[in-house]
Parts: sequence; C-alpha cells; structure tokens
Amino acid sequence: MVLTLLVTSRAITATAQECIPLPDSEYGTLPVNPPPTDPPAGQHPDLNLAMRGYAITAGRRELINLNGDSDPAAPQLAGLFGDARTPTFTTLYKVHDWDWRLARPGEVLTRPHTSLLGVATIPDEVLRVPDSGYTLGNGFEVLVLYVAPTRVTLKYTADDNVVEGYTLHVENVCVDPALLALYEASEAGGRSRLPALRPGQPFARALGSEIGIAIRDRGSFMDPRSRKDWWQGR
Repeated sequence: MVLTLLVTSRAITATAQECIPLPDSEYGTLPVNPPPTDPPAGQHPDLNLAMRGYAITAGRRELINLNGDSDPAAPQLAGLFGDARTPTFTTLYKVHDWDWRLARPGEVLTRPHTSLLGVATIPDEVLRVPDSGYTLGNGFEVLVLYVAPTRVTLKYTADDNVVEGYTLHVENVCVDPALLALYEASEAGGRSRLPALRPGQPFARALGSEIGIAIRDRGSFMDPRSRKDWWQGR
C-alpha cells in the first residue's frame, strides 16, 4: 500500500511576495461563453486547487509511456519554460476528489496515479503559456479562469468551466501583478470578459525551486508525466 502525506497547497507553497513585474507585460481580454462559473471562482474546487488540496505520493519521477491514443494538438508542457526543457520531476502529488454533496474535499484521486507534478525551477524564472494546436482567435490561446498571487488556472477554450477541453493549473508561482489586477477587475465586472493569453506569453515567475503542474481533459485529471500527451517527442 502506498502511503500519502496530506498537505494543503498552503503548506507546500512559499509565502506570497511582491512579484517582480514582467517586462512589457500587456494583457488583453476576451468574451467568455456564458454562464459564469458557479460557485465563484475562488470558492470553486474545479478552478481553485487550494479548495481541494493534494497529497505527496511515491512513484516514478520521470516521463512515463501510457497506452492509448494521443492528441497531436494537446498543450506541450515544456513550453512553460523559456528554454523549452523537460524539467526534473521533483515531487509527485495526488489531488483530492471533491464531495459535492458535503462541499468538502474527499479522498485523494486514485486515477491517474499522479494528478499534480512538482517540477524543478530556478527561483524567479519566467513561466509562459504552453502552446497547443487550439486557438481562441485573434492570436489568443487560453483564458485565465482563476488567479491568486501564487496560482493560476488556464483554459484552452472560451468556457468558464472545465467541462470541455484542456485546463492547466500551475501552482507555487508569483503571478505578474498586472495580470492579477486585470483578473480582479474582470471578476468584479461579472466575468463576461476574462484575461486571455497568447502562446508563449509570460504570465508569472517561479516562487522557488518547485512549481506544481496539473492538467485536465474534459474535467478529468490526467497524468502530467505522460510522454505521448504533454511531452511529445521527448
């Protein structure tokens, strides 16, 4: 039996700090397909991973080969980094399921084995939007569905939910202050428009020596170590 250590995202996330603004950071917005998220994004366990929490687990800290088809247009996670590297995998985590009836975290998800991946970073290095074969038009690739000072949720469709398409959660980051301010203004304005980012566009810096990555397809958490899906050609 694999033992897991329950930790909240707060416990493994460095304390938020005043972020170094990204140079030439300009962000646009796009209309969002209705309806707006319910409950509000900060209280929604599909948009804010702090609601669920996650647990450290044991396993292979390397790319893995899974059976099945792959999507050649899937987001490629090496694009998070300016040098497009395959980072060192430092920690494996299991995200908690959500008990919708009781509105609280449930047990950790057993499938996939790893639902959030810790990868090595250089403190303050710039993080970018991973490219995919999908587009929202006008050169934009993702909507920003949720931002807090140390985490961001990106969506590869124009929907204000995780139901269809790919969703990317990035944890333990220092979000660019300009993006955080634009998101908060969009949230206050009713979420009819949300910040939108282009492929390769910087959005945050690494807070320390590890960031967390979780990726979902049609709401389901996927294993971020999968070579055929998120690290093609590696």
